[in-house]
Amino acid sequence: MSDQHVSHLVAIVGAANVLLGDDTLAYVTDYRGVFRGQALAVVRPGCTEEVSAVMTYCYENGIPVVPQGGNTSLLGGSVPDTSGKAVVLALTRLNHIRHIDELNATMVVEAGVTLIAARTTAEEAGTLFPLRIGSEGSCQIGGNLSTNAGGTAVLRYGNMRDLVLGLEVVLPNGKVWNGLRALRKDNAGYDLKHLFIGSEGTLGIITAAVLKLFPRPRAVCVALLGVETADAALQTFGLLRQRLGTDVTAFELISEDAMTLVLSHLGRQHSPLMTLHPWHVLVEMSSTATQEDADAIFVTTLSEAAERGLISDAAIAANEKQVADFWLIREEISDAQTRTRGSVRCDVSVPLSSIPAFIRETSAKVLAAAPETRMVVYGHVGDGNVHFNPLRPGNMTPESYLNRHGDSITRIVDQAAMDLQGSISAEHGVGTAKRDELLNVRSQVELEIGWRVKQALDPLNLLNPGKVLPELPSAA
Repeated sequence: MSDQHVSHLVAIVGAANVLLGDDTLAYVTDYRGVFRGQALAVVRPGCTEEVSAVMTYCYENGIPVVPQGGNTSLLGGSVPDTSGKAVVLALTRLNHIRHIDELNATMVVEAGVTLIAARTTAEEAGTLFPLRIGSEGSCQIGGNLSTNAGGTAVLRYGNMRDLVLGLEVVLPNGKVWNGLRALRKDNAGYDLKHLFIGSEGTLGIITAAVLKLFPRPRAVCVALLGVETADAALQTFGLLRQRLGTDVTAFELISEDAMTLVLSHLGRQHSPLMTLHPWHVLVEMSSTATQEDADAIFVTTLSEAAERGLISDAAIAANEKQVADFWLIREEISDAQTRTRGSVRCDVSVPLSSIPAFIRETSAKVLAAAPETRMVVYGHVGDGNVHFNPLRPGNMTPESYLNRHGDSITRIVDQAAMDLQGSISAEHGVGTAKRDELLNVRSQVELEIGWRVKQALDPLNLLNPGKVLPELPSAA
């Protein structure tokens, strides 16, 4: 980067917040070490006005910009390419809670606020912000918005798109759109916030948001179940939903291979069930009833599932420590894969009724192509989202397994999801890893519309270039 560019950026954010050379390394590699790039510089603005000034300067000088939050992306969406031409705009310093309105049940937060900080602040105010993700200690609200994060409580509360009322966004040319409206009814024109949510920083830089808050439940019930088949798991979900309605907050499926992996990662000899099962289910119910009444209906429903032969074992958390312990098992599966290495990460969604067939048939195809693969399958199946992540056998190195089978397994899994009218990306976004695959799963018309929106807002293609949208001959 020329001294002139550095001097100008330093004048905006201060010398301590313009990083060069080796100081950029943590920002140009994703947390798994899979995607690596280079940057002209890392710039860390401290407020919306500084973001605007940086974007204005980069726009006027043709400098690409890669917005970055907690850098927890799994698909390369938060790191620059290898050209070394882009500035990484790290939003960590935008970490203020601007306002809480308890009566309106809203909270205005900046993009660099971590998810755990937002959740903790809401709890301290006697309310609930319900988004739950395993990386909540490091992921940031801006990144959650840019990928339309889902997590484990989608059944009851919805994706990030459902948890936001308004946004503040800096556009590629530096202009600021202040859409921080805390309204639940507002039909005065297009609802522009939905352009930016899920766009992975390719259309604008989210700097603040109005989040919805909810009443804290009076009672929470959590159980780990052992089931023999995915079909039995889904039938159990149907029964729970019929008996408990929207009080079913989470319904997480965990394969035997996934359970074995995470228990080893946590240094445990056995699960709370003592015996491993082909499938495990972590279910949570939250209610405004008393804990005693909630416990009664929860136990009654699980007993009914057992009487029907749907579940073969169950452990019900007796206190908050056990609740946290059960959830730790689920939340550590991803990190267990990262540390083991050699996992093919496929994040798909299919209609709920198709999940058992998808898992059964896709597993058979993967094992036929790559025998001895460990079938690490888990996810938020109550909303149709399956993390189908085949893992290398213990006798193969990560490199040899991924080089030999990575691409073919991804094609098998994604095609199986598409054959069932599903999606190749349920909640992890597109980034660069899934970008070109969109050519096969999205129509020409849909991709052309995407490019027209991109060109209208970012005609110079400077904001997170190379992400989300594949190149089209007609998009020149």
